[in-house]
Amino acid sequence: MPKQKKKTPLRKCVVTQEMKPKQQLIRVVRNKEGQVFVDTTGKKNGRGAYISKNIDAINKAEDQGLLARHLNTSIDSEVFEELKNQVNSDG
Repeated sequence: MPKQKKKTPLRKCVVTQEMKPKQQLIRVVRNKEGQVFVDTTGKKNGRGAYISKNIDAINKAEDQGLLARHLNTSIDSEVFEELKNQVNSDG
């Protein structure tokens, strides 16, 4: 039998509504204490939302409150700054 290729996990970007491999997305988490942070490991506990690694998507999420709506909480501008820094550092 041919060896099966491992399926890449796909997640939907909350801004573009596109299904993409997890590696192309950044995960933002709200934990049960209500803290919102960028999850670089992709494994932290809490309600997660994925956003494309792209400045336009992050700006749109910030302007339209898409992440806040998805995570049912308000989101500090520091979270968006961290997202933008991560996109810029990834090139």
